[in-house]
Amino acid sequence: MKVGVIGAGVMGSGVAQSAAQAGHQVILVDVKEEVLEQAKATIYQNVRFAGFYQKDKQLDSVDVVMPRITFTSDYAQLADVEIVVENVPEVWEIKRDVYLKMNEVCDENCVFLVNTSCISITKIASLMKRPDKVIGVHFMNPVPMKPTVESIKGWHTSEETIQFTNDFLGSMEKKAIMVNDLPGFVSNRLSHLLMNEAAYVVQDQVADPKSVDDIFKECFGHKMGPLETADLIGLDTVVQSLDILYESYQDPKFRVCPLLRKMVEAGLHGRKSGQGFYKY
Repeated sequence: MKVGVIGAGVMGSGVAQSAAQAGHQVILVDVKEEVLEQAKATIYQNVRFAGFYQKDKQLDSVDVVMPRITFTSDYAQLADVEIVVENVPEVWEIKRDVYLKMNEVCDENCVFLVNTSCISITKIASLMKRPDKVIGVHFMNPVPMKPTVESIKGWHTSEETIQFTNDFLGSMEKKAIMVNDLPGFVSNRLSHLLMNEAAYVVQDQVADPKSVDDIFKECFGHKMGPLETADLIGLDTVVQSLDILYESYQDPKFRVCPLLRKMVEAGLHGRKSGQGFYKY
């Protein structure tokens, strides 16, 4: 299958890697050449060392996987893809422009997977000529290591689109848990409340970030604490998602913690900037 991936950041790179390792031909699109170069280097290293982490699987070598991925800024190369996975930032204006471009370029039978944290799938589908071909697929980070995704059915999403998407995910050995479409869905309506409240706990000097995360890991048995998770996702992305949730529901429980917004304004975005609640 020929797969388009929009956005070559952390999530997009992970999706492109997983699809290429599953044997698909991938067109990875980003508007920034430096982001594409970073994605190429990251995917190369991840594929090269994948065998160390997945010793139970027979994986293709890096020399086989990398030629399956085309790195480009040219949307025209998406003209004949069968499926597109979109991973651009959680900003409506950016999402809207990307889908309007794809509406003009992609084949009418192309299926669009919206890898969004919070934005309504139905709202995005309203931009498209074929809203029945739009479905939400919320991949978890890091994509190559997570076997399950949250799949979201929009108002118009067809059963044919759901089956096609499940087959594609199955080729990457991923299981989909289907939910209905309201902003934030299940995973982010819950997880972002935890991350936001954890930031309030730090702001109120109840505990330092390590103590907050240790309670989640050692008392609750979570693999990561909420502030470690926020750093991994990117604090800027967390704030964008909380803003969308607040705008969508007008519920004060989604108001962004002032400390969290202040950190983003200071350029402390987590792992990708070298510092968030922790230094990297």
